[in-house]
Order: sequence, then structure tokens, then C-alpha cells
Amino acid sequence: MDKIDLSLEIGGLKFKNPVLLASGTVGYGNEISEFVDLNKIGGIVTKSLSLKPRKGNPPQRIVETASGMLNAIGLANVGVESFLKDKIPFLKGYKTNLICNIAASSIEEYVECTRILTSEDAISAFEINVSCPNVKDGGLEFGNNLSAVGKITSAVKGVTRKPIIIKLSPNVSRISDFAKVVKEEGGDAVSAINTLVGTAFNIWTKKPKIFNVTGGLSGPAIKPVALAKVLEIKRKVDIPIIGIGGIMNWQDAVEFMIVGASAFQVGTANFIQPNSAELIIEGLIEYCKKMDITKLSEITGSFLI
Repeated sequence: MDKIDLSLEIGGLKFKNPVLLASGTVGYGNEISEFVDLNKIGGIVTKSLSLKPRKGNPPQRIVETASGMLNAIGLANVGVESFLKDKIPFLKGYKTNLICNIAASSIEEYVECTRILTSEDAISAFEINVSCPNVKDGGLEFGNNLSAVGKITSAVKGVTRKPIIIKLSPNVSRISDFAKVVKEEGGDAVSAINTLVGTAFNIWTKKPKIFNVTGGLSGPAIKPVALAKVLEIKRKVDIPIIGIGGIMNWQDAVEFMIVGASAFQVGTANFIQPNSAELIIEGLIEYCKKMDITKLSEITGSFLI
């Protein structure tokens, strides 16, 4: 069999393979680079960036749960100025797509972050985290409001020519409605899904295990939910999907692609097995050989119902 083609394209951006490292699980790349060759993966999604530095929430900020973990880091980050000065030089040394995840508390902040960062050639695309509280609207999450998601998509597209990926919240009734508005407003792709809302309590103290009371649930526990959300989007909206949620091995990755993902992000697995991304790439190649597939992207949306 000829060499397996793992490549794909989203919004005009070419990826050598569909394996991306998820935002918030690998910092800005330097720590994980000791365990995985960043040149071999399709891309890295940075820890969320805001206009100004954020300290985030007090500890305890991470709690392990059955088949997953809760986190309420509070979007702690160095801010865009420090990112450009202190983090980009390291990332420039690798030949992989750099996707900046943007978090903000107003539409204006989303736009300003994107505008500042878009001039940096090393940045390939933006993933817009809409699961943030809108301080101008009583703290409600942008991601729960169709109109707000549409406005953010349109606004950030207005200040960059680079692909815009909107990271959708699963904590809504119909995620496909949000994917539809992203497409209508010019978005290039959606990431699905962000974490589910969860909590955990100490039965002896009767207090929450996490300082913030609730946090984002990730890991294998959310995979069936994530698969269903990706499938829903694929069946109703013609837009590229980057699958996220409990991908621990190549079998999980293939499942996400079958239900509609063009690419996918590895997150919680990085904490357990830091070289998971490379192992997944190897597994995908072997899968293609066994299935007599020459181009991996052929399996995207190949589900039979």
C-alpha cells in the first residue's frame, strides 16, 4: 500500500494530521515538548489567552472523578502581551500549526485579543472560547446565547484573515443551532465539545472538593456526550468539526471521525500519558492499513445509521 495520507484542510489551513493538543492541557507547549515531538502532530492549541494576565481561581482547582476530572482553573494565563514576548519564541521552533485559544469577558476583548495576535506570523488560527461569562450581561455565558455567539464570530472574523474556530459549549439544548449561526457569520469551523458542568463533594466535611464549587468535567466520562454532539452537528450543519471529549487512544479518535470530526483534540489523556498524541498517530496509520484506506479524511462522517 502507498503511504497513508493523514492530511486535511480547515478554512484554508493545512494540517499534516488531525491530531491536536487541547487547550488548557499542555500550557504553551514547552513542558509537553519533553514528552512528545510537536513536529509530528497536526497542531497545538494554547492555554486560553485574555487581554490582560489572569491569576485564575484559588486552589483546589483540579479534582479527579470517576473516569474523568473536574477543573476550575479560572482561565489563568499570562495575557497576550507576555505570550507574544515570552512564549512565541519557543513555539516558533516547531513546524506545527499554532492555534491560539482566546477567552474574554466582552465582545470587544475577543476582538482586541484577536487583532493583536493576528499580526504574528507563527499563529495559524484562533479558537474562540465562548464558554466565558459576559460581564456586560449579568455574567451569563456567551456560549448559551445564540445571538452572542453570532456577534462574536462576525466580530473576530472582521479583524483577521486567519481561520476562526468557535469552541462550543455542550451545556445547551441544541448544539447544532450554535454551529449553524457560526457558519452563517463566517466561522471556519467549530470545536465540540467544551467541558460539561460538574461538581463533587466531600462526604465528611459536606463541602465541595473544588473551591469554585462547580468545574468543567473532562475525560472518558464525557466521550459519549461529545460523540452525540459531534454527530448532531454533522447531520445538520455543513461545517468542519474538531472533536473533543475523552479521546484517550486511536480507537476513540477514529470514532470521533466516523461521526463527523475532521480533526480532534487530545486533552485529559496528556496528563495520564504525555505521549498519547504520537501513539494515536501510529494507531491511525495501522488502522488505515488494516482497513485499506489510503487517505484518512475519507472516514470523516462515514457513519451508517
